[in-house]
Amino acid sequence: MQIDPRGPRFAAALTSVVLAAALITGSGVLLAAQALVFALGAFGGLRLSPYGWLYQAFLLPRLASPSETEDERPPRFAQGVGLVFAAVGALGFLTGVTWLGLLATAVALAAAFLNAVFGYCLGCEIYPLVRRAQGRLGA
Repeated sequence: MQIDPRGPRFAAALTSVVLAAALITGSGVLLAAQALVFALGAFGGLRLSPYGWLYQAFLLPRLASPSETEDERPPRFAQGVGLVFAAVGALGFLTGVTWLGLLATAVALAAAFLNAVFGYCLGCEIYPLVRRAQGRLGA
């Protein structure tokens, strides 16, 4: 399925705000909520992600049609990667292993910020490498 690439970038901007707030406050609950958002995007598709829904409902109708579209699979994979980091970070904060919470949240924030500001999706760049490795392993 092809998607408007501006949607994931919008989602990355909202994600950056949430991750920054979680990093500043050390809130495992807030980070767990972001992990849920990542899970919805990874497993249900970007159209089921709350941030994707906000983009489609409120921004997309006000924008011109995208000049290009992109495959949905790399951004969904990136959501899965974000889910792992957010879950590990939430677990760190909620169990008192604060350094783990801070580290995982900071890594996720750096990736989301790169996508939001520069349009560079780290998870999307990793996706073809993982697919090639799967092919070589016969998976």
